[in-house]
Amino acid sequence: MSSVFDLNTQNSNLNYKIVAGLERLSHVFRIFLWEKAKLYSLSPIQIQLMIFIQHHAPDKCTISYLAQEFNFTKPTISDAVKVLEQKKLVKKIADKNDSRSYSIQLTAAGKKIVLETEDFPNPLAEIISNATPGDKLVLWNNITNLIIKLNQLQVISIQRTCFNCKHYSTKGNAGYCNLLGQKLQPQDIRMDCNEFEII
Repeated sequence: MSSVFDLNTQNSNLNYKIVAGLERLSHVFRIFLWEKAKLYSLSPIQIQLMIFIQHHAPDKCTISYLAQEFNFTKPTISDAVKVLEQKKLVKKIADKNDSRSYSIQLTAAGKKIVLETEDFPNPLAEIISNATPGDKLVLWNNITNLIIKLNQLQVISIQRTCFNCKHYSTKGNAGYCNLLGQKLQPQDIRMDCNEFEII
């Protein structure tokens, strides 16, 4: 198979052009995140960890879960959390049932930084907001299909999306959430759901 980055091949192959475009978009997120991280002398992963902790339940804010979520080793996540703890941005909360286990919570200072940094993807959100509803739906369908396939290939480990949830079923040609008791239109499919339960 020839390289996606070989311009002669790329410019004559739509599949490769799309992959190269996605790779270019990944740079955009890194740039936005680095700009925010530098303001607070933090690394991008430390910012991402704090944003995740802010918006997820304590059972998802353990070293093990965070390592799976971000596809890093436990020691790498532990090191990042240790720095955040030293900077008084997070604190460890012991598990009442298991003294060896703990979850990670943000301190007031950590919450303030999240408030000031989690807007890093807003320039992209503004561009997408100007697209037509039809174009947004096509884009969303393609993104969700790509994520599902990457999850099936075990490239992306954790997915709390409707398609992997025990509450999801199909009725006719449409998706259905048995927990909410409602039909799911493509735009109703969630990327990350609080009510998600693994099949």
